[in-house]
Amino acid sequence: MKETTAYAFDADTRIDSGAAPGQWRVGVSARWNIMGVPDGGYVMALAVNALRAQIAHPHPLTVTGHYLERTEPGPGVVVAETLRTGRSLSSGMARLIQEGRERARFLTAFTDFGAAQGPTLIEAEPPAIPPLDACTRARMPSELGEQLTLRLDPACAGWLRGEPGGPADVRGWIRFADGREPDPLSLLFFADAFPPAVFASFGATGWVPTIELTVHVRAVPAPGWLRCRFRTRMLERGLMDEGGEIWDSAGRLVAMSRQMAKLRLTDG
Repeated sequence: MKETTAYAFDADTRIDSGAAPGQWRVGVSARWNIMGVPDGGYVMALAVNALRAQIAHPHPLTVTGHYLERTEPGPGVVVAETLRTGRSLSSGMARLIQEGRERARFLTAFTDFGAAQGPTLIEAEPPAIPPLDACTRARMPSELGEQLTLRLDPACAGWLRGEPGGPADVRGWIRFADGREPDPLSLLFFADAFPPAVFASFGATGWVPTIELTVHVRAVPAPGWLRCRFRTRMLERGLMDEGGEIWDSAGRLVAMSRQMAKLRLTDG
């Protein structure tokens, strides 16, 4: 097995202690860029990894991020604060600072899925997606696309052939290109790694910067491909919502997401 830092995601979410307790030096990598801007899910995972280093519970349970200014590739500092420590949950906040300006802020709750107990009720099923060999190979034309292996359901991949106009609904399979297996931290990234659902309706004619992103992690994912579905139900005056589900190879719902974003169409 590779050393952990041999995987791109682990190398690029690495943290070092800073000048004071609760401060962590980070390097925002350009390997996760979309149109020159680091992916919002990657930025979330980087900041939460710093908070995870000082909080009592190991697994992010819920994370809400607000993206205040454009994050840039390069050095930064995460200022992490533990807000509360309980028996089953710990809460904290992480702020990403670059050049003296706060670029993003994340409010979190952590838990330990291995110790969780209580009743269970599941009224959801994995989305129906063709098997891998029947899906359409896709790669986003960006640095981010180099880090992923992506297969889309042909029924929602018409925009890849220059034939948009379908519902704002994208479904398919995803994993890291270098073979790294998913874990709770990486689910924060995968929640923002798929092509935006509105591309199925409008085509890949612009970019979709995230304003706010919330991810609920439900379990430690099994190794293997992740099965995903992302949908937009409201787009008005350029502001859109997108809801997502991430299922693991064992058929369990391991993460859910919701975000508000801005659709910026490119002329021509």
